[in-house]
Amino acid sequence: MNDYEIALFKDKQMGFFIYLGVEAIMFATLFATYFIFTPAVKGPHPSDIFEWKSLLLSSFFLLSSSGTLILAEKGFTQGDKRKFLIGLGLTFIFALVFLGLEFSEFYRYVQEGYGISANTFLSAFYVLVGLHAAHVLFGACWMIVLFILYRKKTSTALYTEKLKIFSYYWHFVDVIWIFIIVLVYVPYLM
Repeated sequence: MNDYEIALFKDKQMGFFIYLGVEAIMFATLFATYFIFTPAVKGPHPSDIFEWKSLLLSSFFLLSSSGTLILAEKGFTQGDKRKFLIGLGLTFIFALVFLGLEFSEFYRYVQEGYGISANTFLSAFYVLVGLHAAHVLFGACWMIVLFILYRKKTSTALYTEKLKIFSYYWHFVDVIWIFIIVLVYVPYLM
Protein backbone atom coordinates (compact mmCIF):
# COMPACT_ATOMS: atom_id res chain seq x y z
CA MET A 1 0.00 0.00 0.00
CA ASN A 2 1.44 3.39 -0.98
CA ASP A 3 1.39 6.57 1.13
CA TYR A 4 -1.78 7.84 -0.55
CA GLU A 5 -3.66 4.59 0.18
CA ILE A 6 -2.46 4.65 3.80
CA ALA A 7 -3.66 8.25 4.24
CA LEU A 8 -6.97 7.37 2.59
CA PHE A 9 -7.39 4.41 4.91
CA LYS A 10 -6.65 6.56 7.97
CA ASP A 11 -9.45 8.91 6.86
CA LYS A 12 -11.81 5.94 6.44
CA GLN A 13 -10.77 4.62 9.82
CA MET A 14 -11.50 7.97 11.47
CA GLY A 15 -14.85 8.11 9.68
CA PHE A 16 -15.62 4.63 10.95
CA PHE A 17 -14.84 5.64 14.54
CA ILE A 18 -17.20 8.59 14.13
CA TYR A 19 -19.83 6.15 12.83
CA LEU A 20 -19.32 3.91 15.89
CA GLY A 21 -19.71 6.98 18.12
CA VAL A 22 -23.03 7.81 16.47
CA GLU A 23 -24.10 4.18 16.87
CA ALA A 24 -23.20 4.32 20.57
CA ILE A 25 -25.35 7.44 20.99
CA MET A 26 -28.25 5.76 19.17
CA PHE A 27 -28.02 2.67 21.39
CA ALA A 28 -27.76 4.88 24.50
CA THR A 29 -30.99 6.58 23.42
CA LEU A 30 -32.67 3.20 22.95
CA PHE A 31 -31.47 2.03 26.36
CA ALA A 32 -32.89 5.21 27.90
CA THR A 33 -36.20 4.60 26.14
CA TYR A 34 -36.24 1.04 27.42
CA PHE A 35 -35.63 2.23 31.00
CA ILE A 36 -38.41 4.80 30.76
CA PHE A 37 -40.98 2.26 29.57
CA THR A 38 -39.91 -0.80 31.57
CA PRO A 39 -41.74 -2.25 33.33
CA ALA A 40 -44.98 -1.15 31.69
CA VAL A 41 -48.04 -0.17 33.67
CA LYS A 42 -50.19 -2.73 31.82
CA GLY A 43 -49.41 -6.00 30.14
CA PRO A 44 -46.61 -8.49 30.66
CA HIS A 45 -43.70 -7.80 32.97
CA PRO A 46 -40.17 -8.65 31.73
CA SER A 47 -39.83 -11.32 34.44
CA ASP A 48 -42.88 -13.05 32.93
CA ILE A 49 -41.20 -13.66 29.58
CA PHE A 50 -37.39 -13.60 29.89
CA GLU A 51 -35.62 -16.95 30.37
CA TRP A 52 -32.07 -17.72 31.49
CA LYS A 53 -31.67 -20.61 29.05
CA SER A 54 -32.36 -18.48 25.99
CA LEU A 55 -30.13 -15.65 27.21
CA LEU A 56 -27.19 -17.90 28.12
CA LEU A 57 -27.31 -19.84 24.87
CA SER A 58 -27.48 -16.81 22.59
CA SER A 59 -24.85 -14.99 24.66
CA PHE A 60 -22.49 -17.96 24.48
CA PHE A 61 -22.53 -17.93 20.69
CA LEU A 62 -22.28 -14.19 20.19
CA LEU A 63 -19.58 -13.57 22.78
CA SER A 64 -17.61 -16.62 21.61
CA SER A 65 -17.59 -15.07 18.15
CA SER A 66 -15.27 -12.35 19.43
CA GLY A 67 -12.78 -15.04 20.39
CA THR A 68 -13.03 -16.75 17.01
CA LEU A 69 -12.56 -13.39 15.28
CA ILE A 70 -9.37 -12.82 17.31
CA LEU A 71 -8.25 -16.29 16.17
CA ALA A 72 -8.93 -15.30 12.57
CA GLU A 73 -6.99 -12.05 12.94
CA LYS A 74 -4.00 -13.91 14.43
CA GLY A 75 -4.15 -16.46 11.64
CA PHE A 76 -4.17 -13.72 9.02
CA THR A 77 -1.32 -11.83 10.68
CA GLN A 78 0.75 -15.04 10.94
CA GLY A 79 0.01 -15.98 7.33
CA ASP A 80 -1.82 -19.11 8.51
CA LYS A 81 -4.60 -19.41 5.92
CA ARG A 82 -6.22 -22.37 7.69
CA LYS A 83 -6.40 -20.63 11.08
CA PHE A 84 -7.75 -17.47 9.44
CA LEU A 85 -10.49 -19.25 7.48
CA ILE A 86 -11.52 -21.43 10.42
CA GLY A 87 -11.65 -18.41 12.75
CA LEU A 88 -13.66 -16.26 10.36
CA GLY A 89 -15.86 -19.21 9.41
CA LEU A 90 -16.66 -19.96 13.05
CA THR A 91 -17.37 -16.27 13.67
CA PHE A 92 -19.83 -16.34 10.77
CA ILE A 93 -21.49 -19.56 11.97
CA PHE A 94 -21.76 -18.26 15.55
CA ALA A 95 -23.36 -15.07 14.23
CA LEU A 96 -25.96 -17.11 12.31
CA VAL A 97 -26.68 -19.31 15.34
CA PHE A 98 -27.11 -16.18 17.48
CA LEU A 99 -29.53 -14.73 14.94
CA GLY A 100 -31.47 -18.00 14.81
CA LEU A 101 -31.78 -18.01 18.59
CA GLU A 102 -32.88 -14.35 18.66
CA PHE A 103 -35.49 -14.88 15.95
CA SER A 104 -36.68 -17.99 17.78
CA GLU A 105 -36.99 -15.99 21.01
CA PHE A 106 -38.95 -13.24 19.26
CA TYR A 107 -41.18 -15.81 17.53
CA ARG A 108 -41.92 -17.52 20.87
CA TYR A 109 -42.81 -14.19 22.47
CA VAL A 110 -45.18 -13.31 19.65
CA GLN A 111 -46.80 -16.77 19.77
CA GLU A 112 -47.40 -16.27 23.50
CA GLY A 113 -49.16 -12.96 22.77
CA TYR A 114 -46.20 -10.75 23.61
CA GLY A 115 -45.90 -8.87 20.33
CA ILE A 116 -44.44 -5.44 19.76
CA SER A 117 -47.77 -3.74 20.44
CA ALA A 118 -48.60 -5.64 23.66
CA ASN A 119 -47.25 -2.78 25.79
CA THR A 120 -44.60 -0.06 25.90
CA PHE A 121 -42.00 -2.35 27.50
CA LEU A 122 -42.21 -4.83 24.63
CA SER A 123 -42.11 -2.06 22.04
CA ALA A 124 -38.90 -0.68 23.55
CA PHE A 125 -37.49 -4.21 23.95
CA TYR A 126 -38.11 -5.23 20.34
CA VAL A 127 -36.64 -2.02 18.94
CA LEU A 128 -33.49 -2.22 21.08
CA VAL A 129 -32.78 -5.95 20.78
CA GLY A 130 -34.05 -6.09 17.19
CA LEU A 131 -31.71 -3.29 16.14
CA HIS A 132 -28.83 -5.15 17.75
CA ALA A 133 -29.83 -8.28 15.79
CA ALA A 134 -29.87 -6.19 12.61
CA HIS A 135 -26.29 -5.15 13.38
CA VAL A 136 -25.31 -8.81 13.78
CA LEU A 137 -26.97 -9.59 10.44
CA PHE A 138 -25.08 -6.73 8.80
CA GLY A 139 -21.85 -8.08 10.32
CA ALA A 140 -22.59 -11.55 8.90
CA CYS A 141 -23.06 -10.01 5.44
CA TRP A 142 -19.81 -8.09 5.90
CA MET A 143 -18.04 -11.38 6.66
CA ILE A 144 -19.26 -12.77 3.34
CA VAL A 145 -17.65 -9.77 1.63
CA LEU A 146 -14.43 -10.43 3.58
CA PHE A 147 -14.44 -14.05 2.37
CA ILE A 148 -14.93 -12.88 -1.24
CA LEU A 149 -12.14 -10.29 -0.99
CA TYR A 150 -9.82 -12.88 0.54
CA ARG A 151 -10.57 -15.33 -2.26
CA LYS A 152 -9.89 -12.60 -4.85
CA LYS A 153 -6.47 -12.16 -3.24
CA THR A 154 -6.91 -8.49 -2.33
CA SER A 155 -3.59 -6.87 -1.41
CA THR A 156 -2.44 -8.00 2.04
CA ALA A 157 -2.01 -4.47 3.40
CA LEU A 158 -5.44 -3.37 2.19
CA TYR A 159 -7.10 -6.56 3.44
CA THR A 160 -5.43 -6.15 6.84
CA GLU A 161 -6.99 -2.71 7.18
CA LYS A 162 -10.43 -3.93 6.07
CA LEU A 163 -10.24 -6.79 8.56
CA LYS A 164 -9.21 -4.36 11.30
CA ILE A 165 -12.21 -2.10 10.65
CA PHE A 166 -14.54 -5.11 10.64
CA SER A 167 -13.02 -6.23 13.93
CA TYR A 168 -13.80 -2.84 15.51
CA TYR A 169 -17.40 -3.18 14.35
CA TRP A 170 -17.80 -6.76 15.54
CA HIS A 171 -16.37 -6.11 18.99
CA PHE A 172 -18.61 -3.02 19.28
CA VAL A 173 -21.65 -5.22 18.53
CA ASP A 174 -20.52 -7.67 21.23
CA VAL A 175 -20.06 -4.86 23.77
CA ILE A 176 -23.59 -3.66 23.04
CA TRP A 177 -24.81 -7.21 23.68
CA ILE A 178 -23.07 -7.21 27.06
CA PHE A 179 -24.94 -4.01 27.92
CA ILE A 180 -28.19 -5.66 26.79
CA ILE A 181 -27.49 -8.68 29.00
CA VAL A 182 -26.68 -6.58 32.06
CA LEU A 183 -29.27 -3.83 31.66
CA VAL A 184 -32.19 -5.47 29.86
CA TYR A 185 -32.29 -9.13 30.86
CA VAL A 186 -30.45 -9.71 34.14
CA PRO A 187 -32.43 -7.28 36.35
CA TYR A 188 -35.60 -9.24 35.57
CA LEU A 189 -34.09 -12.71 35.85
CA MET A 190 -32.91 -12.34 39.45
